[in-house]
Amino acid sequence: MYEHSVVICEKIIEIPIHELYPPEFHPFKVNDDEAMERLVKSITQYGVREPGIARLRANTGYELLCGNRRKRACEIARIPTMPIIVRELNDANAAITMIDSNLEQREVILPSEKAWAYRIKMEALNHNGVKGEMHSVDILAEQTGESRNQIFRFIRLTELVNALLDKVDTKRLAFNPAVELSYLSVIEQTAVASTMDKYDVKPSLSQAQRLKQMKQTGNLTVEIIDRTLSEIKRTPKNVDMGVLSFGKYFPPDYSRKQMETVIIELLTVWRNGTTAKA
Repeated sequence: MYEHSVVICEKIIEIPIHELYPPEFHPFKVNDDEAMERLVKSITQYGVREPGIARLRANTGYELLCGNRRKRACEIARIPTMPIIVRELNDANAAITMIDSNLEQREVILPSEKAWAYRIKMEALNHNGVKGEMHSVDILAEQTGESRNQIFRFIRLTELVNALLDKVDTKRLAFNPAVELSYLSVIEQTAVASTMDKYDVKPSLSQAQRLKQMKQTGNLTVEIIDRTLSEIKRTPKNVDMGVLSFGKYFPPDYSRKQMETVIIELLTVWRNGTTAKA
């Protein structure tokens, strides 16, 4: 007995641009940047070579699950229609189609986009009822090549306020500290973002972990956030305190932090005196 594969031929139709609407929540950004300029030139010269994917909306028009960048390029190029594959999909399958298509086709995916994509797809898989011993995170790990732990860490980024999540996308906040900061409250995260702007600093992993620990013990305040993040500005960048061994000059009960504070204060006095003499 031979197994026969079934090939489903989907019909591609031209749909007016004004009848295509983005999904209610679309984690993938559509920016008028250099990449968009290249896409506009390509579409102007060759047309839309890859059709979008959409489903009918409840009231009017179509929900464009895949192809929102191509739609924007058509708008800029003043092309009135776009080739679309229309599918009958429930909400969960529509979400999965949107995520899979964009993850496969986009050349650059921002951390925020990947974070929300993973979260949306996991929720959709759970809604569909993943069967057997396989869990939604296992399916996602197999499809993306990411570890289970890394997937959950990406999903933690969806707990960040926009001000911090934007900093992750623009590389003003590293991934690992961002994960730790995601456990802070909205008010605390907003204070972190404001303090970062105030001192023009990036929280280190150790600082983010300290803030998280103080949050868990109920000791975190806006003042502590300010004082913790301003440490970067107070510490001379050309001094590696980790390789200095001045413990013999301090009382036995002095902590590393206390020793660093004294050394920095002495260096500040020395620098000011040197500047004054000059």
